[in-house]
Amino acid sequence: MFLRTIAPRIEVALSDTPVVLVVGPRQAGKTTLVKQLARPDMQYITLDDEATRSSVKDDPVSLIRSLDRAVIDEVQRVPELLLAIKKAVDEDRRPGRFLLTGSANLMTLPKVADSLAGRMETQQLLPLSQVEIRHNQTQDLPANWLQEVFNGHVPKVTDLAMGPDLVDRVLKGGYPEALTRSDDDRRAQWARAYIDSILVRDVADLAQVDKLDKMPRLLEAMSHTAGQMSNYAKLGGQVGLDNKTTNRYVGIFEQLYLVRRVPVWAANRLNRVVKTPKLQFIDSGLLAAVAELSHDELARDRTRFGALLETFVYAELLKHACSSSKRYRLFYYRDVAGHEVDIVIENAAGDVVGVEVKASATVRRGDLDGLRKFAAIAGDRFKLGVLLYDGDQILPFGDGIWAAPISTLWGR
Repeated sequence: MFLRTIAPRIEVALSDTPVVLVVGPRQAGKTTLVKQLARPDMQYITLDDEATRSSVKDDPVSLIRSLDRAVIDEVQRVPELLLAIKKAVDEDRRPGRFLLTGSANLMTLPKVADSLAGRMETQQLLPLSQVEIRHNQTQDLPANWLQEVFNGHVPKVTDLAMGPDLVDRVLKGGYPEALTRSDDDRRAQWARAYIDSILVRDVADLAQVDKLDKMPRLLEAMSHTAGQMSNYAKLGGQVGLDNKTTNRYVGIFEQLYLVRRVPVWAANRLNRVVKTPKLQFIDSGLLAAVAELSHDELARDRTRFGALLETFVYAELLKHACSSSKRYRLFYYRDVAGHEVDIVIENAAGDVVGVEVKASATVRRGDLDGLRKFAAIAGDRFKLGVLLYDGDQILPFGDGIWAAPISTLWGR
């Protein structure tokens, strides 16, 4: 059992909100967590059970009427339930009546004609973060990395991971079940079975897919362009899909919390929507399995580690954003001259922190050019720039720019 950093936020939501929805990828630990947090008088219902799902689809209103408080697992499998829940909480708005889980972004489902806006709070649970893995069962968790850097501090590190240790953590990722597998081959077999089960079980709940057999091949093609700007025509061409269909299928993977399209940061927010997003996987271990990256493969070709490490850092920052009480959004930066920053974090006030990722133990001044250019463009909004690298020292480079070990993401 792992302590989940998002648990306090769910508990607070249950204390003042009628419906709380915990969303995230399958096997990230949603069911385990909601069972821990549920009140003793809450009835548990899982819609993964075929008989239960069939009964609920026939008469969702009757089911909800019969419940006072309930945990409903995998609610995306019968989205009609949301309208029945909406009606029930309009009549009785006691906080904590329904605790739901979902493995898909419910608000994008075509069958959901109405939302629970104002009645429901959504919390996102991703695979385990390194904070949760490294500080398992420790109540004294490190401060949230994002909150620290927006306060102008680069967190110190006590649990240092470099070289082979860092590679091992990146290849394992954060899915609890994958962490129990003994080696790369066993994790790869788990990942293949995991993806197959999602495609069989969940895709049909989201959309009509005519070429389901193309989706595993598309995901594999995406694994080789992780961290790069989306090119749907090129991706689709590799597996025999047109641009429009590829875009739609990528959207389905995004709804299932396997990948995320990361928008570009621009000082003018209107310009962000017309720029090309980057594709990132939610979990570096899953990406490694799909791309067939292992300890042996990375030992032969270290250059392939860079994109995988960027995915790892992106996922860790996303988990910090999900567990924080403050609002953060993740972007990337690229200008017409080719200056880039791997990850840009923006808070609710519009302030920004830039993060570069380098799979090397050495930092050169030229590695900071993207951060310096970004700092100049962001102006007063720029709070800090951090180059995360495979080293053991925190190094100042002036003008609010630092190099720091990747381990600061989970250190104290």
